[in-house]
Amino acid sequence: MSVFAENKAPKFANPTQLPESEEQRQEWLKANKNWWETSPMRYDWLNGEYDKIPYPEFTKEFYQEIDRRFFANAREYAPEKKIPFDWLVDFESLKDKKVLEIGVGNGSHAQLLSTYAGDYTGIDLTDYGVKSTSTRLKIFGLDKAKIIQMNAEEIDFEENSFDLVWSWGVVHASADTPRILKHIHRILKPGGEFRSMVYYRSFWSYYAFGILAGLGRGYFFKGDSLHESVQKITDGAIGRYYSIAEWRKEQDDLGLKVDDIWVVGMKSAILPIPGSRLKYKLLDLVPDSISRFMTNNLRMGSFVVSVAKKV
Repeated sequence: MSVFAENKAPKFANPTQLPESEEQRQEWLKANKNWWETSPMRYDWLNGEYDKIPYPEFTKEFYQEIDRRFFANAREYAPEKKIPFDWLVDFESLKDKKVLEIGVGNGSHAQLLSTYAGDYTGIDLTDYGVKSTSTRLKIFGLDKAKIIQMNAEEIDFEENSFDLVWSWGVVHASADTPRILKHIHRILKPGGEFRSMVYYRSFWSYYAFGILAGLGRGYFFKGDSLHESVQKITDGAIGRYYSIAEWRKEQDDLGLKVDDIWVVGMKSAILPIPGSRLKYKLLDLVPDSISRFMTNNLRMGSFVVSVAKKV
């Protein structure tokens, strides 16, 4: 059984489905919050690449180990020049900018962004995310950063407040993604940017993995659909998967003009079998340059990354 298979949002029936009523949105929102409160992303999922983090929670070593794992994964598809994720963010340009991050989790990006931004605010739906990231920033001397518990579907900031909104692997896991995008457009300054990652739906990253999970884990034999099988191997109570055209249109329709959009993905995306030590030992034999060609150039990766501007 996948560690992601339990506590899913009920009646989430297709890859980009939106709630059909306010009651359903609230039900999905509750499921989403509960999932991330109890299963925060630490890169330590069972049967995956890593064992449990061997340091006490909320210590300096705990955060450094999370970063080591997270940034090592990121280097597989986009190695940095000096700073992790500097292929996507010009950190030096943020010194006079107001930055908002949606979904701080354990604070890896919060620490990066708040180190360089003139003004940084991070929001998270969960008590855990707020506590963990606030603790991290205090430990690393970044107390001026603001970490607030807030539902991104009800963002409570004034219009034209931020130069950059950043969200890595968060908005697709919300109860209502377009609702968040409307708020992002409202709070961005004219010409401000939204930089994001959402899950990519392609033949390989969605259908091949879903079919193999449905057969290999027996989901099809229990009556689950392809979509339901994919959800059971996806983190979060909800995991929307977008095509490139869909994610571009979703933003364009709300006044966020997509300037750049591309596919990337971790090395694990090239081998569609469940996570295990054997899988990762096999992947260790594959040079990053080859896996990068497969995930990025051949679009076998599972992430869509985009840069959009408010128009």
